[in-house]
Amino acid sequence: MGKEEELLENWRELTPEKQKKVLEFVELLKSESETTPPESDFVPQTPLAQKLWEIRQRAIATGLRLLNEDEI
Repeated sequence: MGKEEELLENWRELTPEKQKKVLEFVELLKSESETTPPESDFVPQTPLAQKLWEIRQRAIATGLRLLNEDEI
């Protein structure tokens, strides 16, 4: 069984509420890949930068969509 078939089979077993959570999670993953550089690419150099980076990571984990340069 392929991954898509497995995903679809599991999807069908979920309640509508859980299906909604899955969709929200997928959107989060998509936005992370579009707006977030891999963590290995950025290393905060100062205590302030480290604190701001941690705040940013928590915001992303809760589903907050980051603004791009034009939106800011």
